[in-house]
Amino acid sequence: MSGLLQVEDRSGLRPGADERLARAELRRQIGRLEGELAGLRGEAFGRVAVDTAVGAAVAGPRRLDLGELERLRDALAERVAATRRTLAERSRVEAGNLALLGRMRESPADYPWVRVSRADVGAPGCGHWHSRPRLGPIGMLMGWWRVKVSSGCPLAGRLAAVER
Repeated sequence: MSGLLQVEDRSGLRPGADERLARAELRRQIGRLEGELAGLRGEAFGRVAVDTAVGAAVAGPRRLDLGELERLRDALAERVAATRRTLAERSRVEAGNLALLGRMRESPADYPWVRVSRADVGAPGCGHWHSRPRLGPIGMLMGWWRVKVSSGCPLAGRLAAVER
């Protein structure tokens, strides 16, 4: 009977040591991903809406197990990747609009009635560039086109007057 109850020497093993290291590594990765997502939100501010909310895995306070930490890390990694794709697409569109604006300025008659807003090129504030004829219908018939820059938000002047 004593042979069945033989105790092995386990002094070199610490229970939970590997789990502690894994948990610490997962928490480090989650923290890095949350910081990266916050940085992307700052980069996207005013251009693209970025969801940076980190939802709770469960309703009440508790310690997440390794599987839940891995799912949280994977979800954050997917959100960071999706945000990067969205920002890259938005940057591509803004670069195209800036190129269009440059062509409009060089040859306004080739782009009649085209309007490019400041938001379209990633610039803050209101306003737009508009290709329109000089002197109204006469300028349109004569081919006298120009790119006119708006003065900004049409409500800004009215709101400032109301606040005074």
